[in-house]
Amino acid sequence: MRMKFLVGVAAMLALAGGAAGIVQAQTAPTPAEHAARGAAAQALVDRYVAEGKVPGLVVAVGVGEHPTHYFSAGKISADAGAAPAGPDSLWRVYSMTKPLTGMAAMILVQEGKLKLDQPISDFIPAFKNMRVLDTPDGDSLASHPATHPITVRNLLTHTAGLGYTIITKGALLAEYNRLGLNPAQVNTTLEPNMRSARPATLEAFANQVATLPLVAEPGTKWSYSIGLDVMGRVIEVASGMPFDTFLQKKIFDPLGMKSTYFTVPGSEVGRFATNYFYMGGNRVVADAGAGSQWLIPPSFPYGGAGLVMSARDYDRFLHMLQDHGTLDGVQVMKPETVALGMSDLLPAGTDTSLLNNLGRTGGKLGFGAGGSVYLESVAGSPSKGTYGWGGAAGTIAWIDPVRGVRGTVMVNYMPSEQWPLRADLNKALFADIAP
Repeated sequence: MRMKFLVGVAAMLALAGGAAGIVQAQTAPTPAEHAARGAAAQALVDRYVAEGKVPGLVVAVGVGEHPTHYFSAGKISADAGAAPAGPDSLWRVYSMTKPLTGMAAMILVQEGKLKLDQPISDFIPAFKNMRVLDTPDGDSLASHPATHPITVRNLLTHTAGLGYTIITKGALLAEYNRLGLNPAQVNTTLEPNMRSARPATLEAFANQVATLPLVAEPGTKWSYSIGLDVMGRVIEVASGMPFDTFLQKKIFDPLGMKSTYFTVPGSEVGRFATNYFYMGGNRVVADAGAGSQWLIPPSFPYGGAGLVMSARDYDRFLHMLQDHGTLDGVQVMKPETVALGMSDLLPAGTDTSLLNNLGRTGGKLGFGAGGSVYLESVAGSPSKGTYGWGGAAGTIAWIDPVRGVRGTVMVNYMPSEQWPLRADLNKALFADIAP
């Protein structure tokens, strides 16, 4: 038995499977118990730091109700005197924000304030009459009327037909750039130009998105998008409170996630990792923890890429999902809501070629609430039902419900494919669970 990582779109996607547990004396260890020793996982983390691939790295792996195991090495930056990397270090999780936004929407479904197949124009009227490009990647914005409305399900599963500046091409990309439809931040050097074009509020952002044609008819094609950012506006209209306030009230506070931020407080900068960018073999600072762009409030909370989090906090979110919506006696979601959010929510007949042919091997994928879902168990792949996602700076998170395993990897470097961390870690986890 072993697990293999999913590497996804334009360095923005990642999903993995692994196992860990508790060692019991005087008995032959089960695979999960054997993994608790973590020799190979810790050796891998140590090697990446010793070889200078990354300044620091944290891996969190948990099985069921056993305590989470943290494997870490190095520091949060290459600077002399930087703090050690550990469970409470802060990392930019980028697109690993999406599952939190997706599950926030599922809470509103649970409360009867949203329906999966409800048109989002009920909440954002600007989306009432959408158009679809005649030539998605072409140099023209010529379009025709959409025959189906964009629904909540479409936003959750990247089937709304919306674009994304990291993958959209042609005339539509030019319009996304011109109108500032770039709900993400990089550093204080790039942000002024990005912010000068970007709409100043989540409401204005969503309304601006609605003025442009779609790359595909809603519900017909999986295409990575700003759908979870638009979902943030749907959430705040449906809930009657700001999007970030909803996340804080419904997820962060109940789960005791005290190290999750859209804006990192100045008091916490000492544990905030530096993000690096590799140019060939040279590593340069992309965004230093001290003086980071994340110390400044964003234009609005980005539901697709905005959060900074600790490994401990992300593990608590995963643990809640793994425990069917309840953690430490606090119910955040109902079991049926969690199961629905972690299931394949793609509309029937969706073209998933982009999702299933992105430089990976393994079982066929579907898509749930903000994260991908394995639709089958295949040797060398995560189990059927494995749900998760990852981020542009190398972070990874997953839940394998068959094996009862959850995992989080925190690191900050771009592009994430600079090093084969995901594949190497997969081998290490397999070595730790091998009998």
